Amino acid sequence: MTQDIKPRIRLPSQIKPGEVIEVKTLVTHDMESGHRRDAAGKLMPRKILNKMTCAYNGRTVFEASLEPAIAANPYIAFFLKATESGTLEFAWTDDDGAVHRARQAIKVG
Repeated sequence: MTQDIKPRIRLPSQIKPGEVIEVKTLVTHDMESGHRRDAAGKLMPRKILNKMTCAYNGRTVFEASLEPAIAANPYIAFFLKATESGTLEFAWTDDDGAVHRARQAIKVG
């Protein structure tokens, strides 16, 4: 199973004040559903990212609940009205409670 969680975030290179932009994220994770069996026939334990959030300058602007049917290396995109420069803070929560974080500066102007 992937131990090294690698989030990737993509924003437009130029953003005007008040513009609605698309925020694209991709995170490296196996997303084991708990329904597959290993070579010995034992069920592999479930280990998925079950929640993703994004805060814009400290205010939550996006939140998603993820279920076992989502693919490995989940890609999530959403739209955001960019009002000011600052920071987008992302968090992906695993079944075991581990939180994987990433930050991306956003420059408006």
